[in-house]
Amino acid sequence: MKKYLKRAVIQDFKKKIIANKVLILLGARRVGKTELIKNYLKEIPSESYLKLNGEDINDINLLRERSVNNYKRLLKGIDLLVIDEAQNVPEIGLILKLIVDEIEGIKIIVTGSSMFDLSNKLGEPLVGRKNTIYLFPLAQIEFSEVESYKQTIDNLEERLLFGGYPELIQYENWEDKKEYLFEIINSYLLKDILVFEGIKHADKIYDLLRLVSYQIGKEVSIQELANQLQLSKNTVSNYLDLLSKVFILFKIEGFSRNLRKEIVKSSRWYFYDNGIRNAIINNFNTLDSRNDIGDLWENYLAYERIKKQNYMKIKTNNYFWRTYDQQELDWLEEIGDQLEGFEFKWNENKKTKIPAAFTKGYPEAGFAIINKTNYLDFIS
Repeated sequence: MKKYLKRAVIQDFKKKIIANKVLILLGARRVGKTELIKNYLKEIPSESYLKLNGEDINDINLLRERSVNNYKRLLKGIDLLVIDEAQNVPEIGLILKLIVDEIEGIKIIVTGSSMFDLSNKLGEPLVGRKNTIYLFPLAQIEFSEVESYKQTIDNLEERLLFGGYPELIQYENWEDKKEYLFEIINSYLLKDILVFEGIKHADKIYDLLRLVSYQIGKEVSIQELANQLQLSKNTVSNYLDLLSKVFILFKIEGFSRNLRKEIVKSSRWYFYDNGIRNAIINNFNTLDSRNDIGDLWENYLAYERIKKQNYMKIKTNNYFWRTYDQQELDWLEEIGDQLEGFEFKWNENKKTKIPAAFTKGYPEAGFAIINKTNYLDFIS
């Protein structure tokens, strides 16, 4: 039987299914959006909902005629309309606006795996008519619900290597997990980007991802990437932007309150999932035979922290901090006036001190070292 883990967003999800509003569930392909909805639909009578798929031409045709009469016919006796992969439906924003405005009491859920399509298509028409929830690969918050502390510690290596895509829990064997991740990369990963008209060099996107894979925790120079890929700086910036909008990468910028020596113009890029990162460089070697364990640890803590902030509704700005003379902090959070600095260390015996320039510039800021002894407090 297929294993299913209860998702951290479920309470918020149910609360936001409101009459005459659209609930948008956004996240990368294969992170479990359809599964989450399927489990929700089991709880309600089947005759009260209509489920359409934006990748099915027949379903798209049902929505094509943009008239109140058409939608009244389609939704007669229906309380809830669900549209999966809604970014593929032409003029979806205008369609949903008409339905929401004209059909009394209708509730709508749409899913999308690319922010650039859905933001563009839904932005204007649905102002004031939508709520948005993000879904990520499984988070430690979710695993903690079903495993003991000992199991969590035992599973750490696996999480660092294979990440948290939900279907991986069906596979006991590491070889099968690898195969699944390669399948995701080849069949799903860039699907939303490659239909985007402006993409001329699909192969270069993979090369770009490979280059970023080796620069986790380091400032990424767009110019340098452009030189290596033989593309314009502009094109590389656009590709990175698209990769963030389909939830493969996210960007962290440098922090400064105008101390002269602080670096602010560059950015660091992280993957939303270690499994995807390792599949891109085709390296699933065990931790004892790797030289990038620091990168895996930093990437893991960064994306798990992002998930925690999102699911627990912690509103914060995330940065890294570095000076021109190489003093740095891996992670910095700003909530209002409060600053909290973090240094990520895999080796808990390695002595680490708070950088002197940081203490001097921000005497009120907090500081903590996150290592294997305390990382669960940081991410769950």
